[in-house]
Formats: sequence, structure tokens, C-alpha cells
Amino acid sequence: MRYKYTLIVCIISILWLGCSKDECNLEPNLAVNQEQLAKDIESIDAYLASNDIEAQTHPSGLRYVIKRSGEGDRPNYCSNVSVSYEGKTLNGNIFDSRSTPINFPLENLITGWQIGIPLVKEGGRITLYIPSVYAYGANGISFDIPPNTSLEFEILLFQTN
Repeated sequence: MRYKYTLIVCIISILWLGCSKDECNLEPNLAVNQEQLAKDIESIDAYLASNDIEAQTHPSGLRYVIKRSGEGDRPNYCSNVSVSYEGKTLNGNIFDSRSTPINFPLENLITGWQIGIPLVKEGGRITLYIPSVYAYGANGISFDIPPNTSLEFEILLFQTN
């Protein structure tokens, strides 16, 4: 009986571990403060208009410009991604920059990245205009990103796995 239990556990483990990232059906959490989202979208759209930027609109409200779509695999929520990036507030303050690739599990990143990075394939470059509700929200982080601050990220996706 003990061997039967061990065999069942092994089979379940193999099946669970055998599921590929392509089979991931998890998605970012888009349940946000709709009033703040509307304010964020208004400020992002004003920024885009004043800078003569033609961005596409994701159903979530995120705005983006695909500069290069890429040719490799497309990541999903469960992917690990290797990226370089520059992040700044809409007033131009750069708060983070990484010129050499760094690896992250996409599911551990801000919702704006979880929405936007899968829009390109490996080798792709995208600019994301992220409403605060999909970034650091009402809390912000330190003095670099105050509460309710929408962000702009230039991201180059090197690889996904």
C-alpha cells in the first residue's frame, strides 16, 4: 500500500512539474481603484498628447508603443524574463535604469510589466506608460516615486523561459 501511495505522489509530481510555461493560464490582477485609474489615464493621455506620442491602448488602460516586436518567444505571466530597462516618472525623473540584462519572474513584477512585457517577443523593445494603479499605487516607494505616480518604462526583452 505504501508503494502505491509513493507511486501516485510521483506521478502527480511529474505531471505538475511537466506543465510548461506555455500552459500557464494565470493573469495579472486588474482589480484596481477605477477612480484613480481614470485620473491616471487622463494624465498619461495628456502627457502623450503634449509630447506628440502615438501610443496604443491595452484594454486595462495601460498605454504602450512597440518599437520592435521581436522574433523569439512571447512571455506569459509565469515566465522568467531577462530585460534591460529605464524607468522614469512622467515629469522625466529617472528613478531606475539597468543597461545589462537582469532576470525576473514576471509574476513578481508590477502589474504594468505583467500586462506590457507579453506584448512583445524576445528581442522586442516596448515603451510602457503605466497608470499608478498598475505600478506602486497609493503608497508609492520612497521619494523617487510618490503616491499615485504614473510611470514610463523603456524595456528591451532579451529572453523568456
